[in-house]
Amino acid sequence: MPSSSLAEVFIGSRLHLRMLAQRIVGTLDLAEEVVQEAYLKVVERASIEVVGKPQAFCSQVVRNVALDHYRRQKVESTYRIYSDDGELPPVAGGFTPDQLVQDRRMLAAVDQALDTLPARTRHAFELYRLSGMTQRDIGKKLDCSATLVNFMIKDAMQVLMSCPVLRTGMAD
Repeated sequence: MPSSSLAEVFIGSRLHLRMLAQRIVGTLDLAEEVVQEAYLKVVERASIEVVGKPQAFCSQVVRNVALDHYRRQKVESTYRIYSDDGELPPVAGGFTPDQLVQDRRMLAAVDQALDTLPARTRHAFELYRLSGMTQRDIGKKLDCSATLVNFMIKDAMQVLMSCPVLRTGMAD
């Protein structure tokens, strides 16, 4: 029966086929997976048609499966991150998901605290802290003195420092 002879040829040349797969995928573990998958394809195919050159056929199937694995690895490596311990790997920027949640809570608390300020004071603080503008430039923009801008920034900082959520978060 052709299918058993093809399976026998495959099993008989298993070491050669594994080396062929390993040259393509790189590791012995992946090569074993490739050979197992290729064996299933060979046996399935052998039941459908007669193969003239079983050794060449088995080698070609292993090569095709190995190339598929290699290509899949290349694509997955561009968007997947693996860690050795099974934990979630750090996200871009070195932050863990827990840190990101905590940072978002802190930003929400900052936003709520700044909402208690007059709009002009908040705007002056944001221009100073977020845009990096000088107090003199902020004064020109808001049509007030640099001294008044200094007091507005000081008032905003006092509101932020008095917020309990922000005090505990800043201590971490």
